[in-house]
Amino acid sequence: MSKLSRKVAFPIIITGLFVIVSFIALNYDNLSPSFYIMFLLLTAYVFLFGFAIGQNFTAPVRKLLQKADSLSKGDLKSRFYLESKDEMGQLANVFNRIADQLEEGSFNNEKTKRSVGIKVEAETRSLRETIGALEQKVQNRTLEMQKMVLDMEKLKENLKAREEESAALKSELAELKEKLDKRPGAKKNKDEDLEVQENSAI
Repeated sequence: MSKLSRKVAFPIIITGLFVIVSFIALNYDNLSPSFYIMFLLLTAYVFLFGFAIGQNFTAPVRKLLQKADSLSKGDLKSRFYLESKDEMGQLANVFNRIADQLEEGSFNNEKTKRSVGIKVEAETRSLRETIGALEQKVQNRTLEMQKMVLDMEKLKENLKAREEESAALKSELAELKEKLDKRPGAKKNKDEDLEVQENSAI
């Protein structure tokens, strides 16, 4: 038996026993053995009546507490319906309105989270696409730069080879000039060439 049931039942039982004892005190001289049997039956009835009233009064309260506990644990579908129009019925209606508001608030929160998630996903997707395009451009530019570096290295190698060829040709020309100058008829041919040049100048 709950504390609330005891609080309701005990005053009823005590009142009933007080009435019975008062009745006995008033008719104490006229008591017969059958009255004692009646007294025991009335006492049992008072106890049972008090407990029944206590249970009947506290049963809706216990159910409401159970529903409130399940609501506090996250069961937003928890409702408590009571057909009576007294304070307990009003309390049940208030409880149901609170549960409705909590469920609606939770639904709105989920809806907001979903819409925010969709917006963030869209923004993130566009940023990812932009970053991907930039990475592709950087990669293309890097490949172009690497190609240009390779071309420059090839040009340097070609220039070096040409310089080596040019140096070789210069040395060959120098050797050929020396050989031509060392030939016996080379000086005479030079003098003739100078005379031809002077005559043509005149």
